[in-house]
Amino acid sequence: MIIKFSKKAQKDLDKVPEHVQRKMLDWLDSITEKGLAGTRKVKGWHDEPLKGERKGQRSVRLNISYRAIYVEETGEILEVIEVNRHKY
Repeated sequence: MIIKFSKKAQKDLDKVPEHVQRKMLDWLDSITEKGLAGTRKVKGWHDEPLKGERKGQRSVRLNISYRAIYVEETGEILEVIEVNRHKY
């Protein structure tokens, strides 16, 4: 699977704490090992489709505060479009 990062996601990752960056790498490693479908089944990632304006996008929890927002462009290409602090 090819994983791309948007310019915004790259900038976002530079700003987040180091432990969130490591968690992002763990998620990417999981995709490499298990595939996207296998990683989505791991409950700890809380991978879920988004609604409303973000319909068609998915989020994965990096920790209690941070989420990675991504889009599966095709079956083989995944683009991380944003890493942000989740608003409660």
